[in-house]
Amino acid sequence: MRTRLVEVDDASAVMNIYNPEVTEASISFDLVPRTLAEQEAWIRRHLDTHPCIVAVNEDDEVGEIGARGERILGFALVSPFRDRPAYATTVENSVYVARAARGRGVGEVLLRQLMTLAGESGFHSLIARIVGENASSIRLHEKCGFTLVGTEIEVGRKQGAWLDVVEYQFVMPTRSR
Repeated sequence: MRTRLVEVDDASAVMNIYNPEVTEASISFDLVPRTLAEQEAWIRRHLDTHPCIVAVNEDDEVGEIGARGERILGFALVSPFRDRPAYATTVENSVYVARAARGRGVGEVLLRQLMTLAGESGFHSLIARIVGENASSIRLHEKCGFTLVGTEIEVGRKQGAWLDVVEYQFVMPTRSR
């Protein structure tokens, strides 16, 4: 397994990993699945400053077929945290793993590579906002050095349930603050 930057031609694979989390789970707070055109536009927004990476494996039979004929096992990205300029070096991260590829270390490979890429890109702080019931994502972020910084109570509603969001943070190591 290796990672690479996402390509527009990966849109169908990324969409097929993401949309079940929209329609069947509370992991994403989106309520409507993305169309292929929407997914392509989303990828275009993540080609520059706020990158998205995919985990791929040419030899695997799990995952979705991506741009280069590889199997995409998952994806991870950083997005702007807030609009105001003082927040420019803080980003929010997200990690999604194909359901059939879970439990194989894909999430950890993606998150650790994303953390490295974020640091190289000059970002200082990563924020993970995780639905409170997503124990596997919480464990993943804790394993990668994120610290719990707060809980937002009943801030989302999906599938008839109120959802809490836990917020985890990782601050890039620096020589002085």
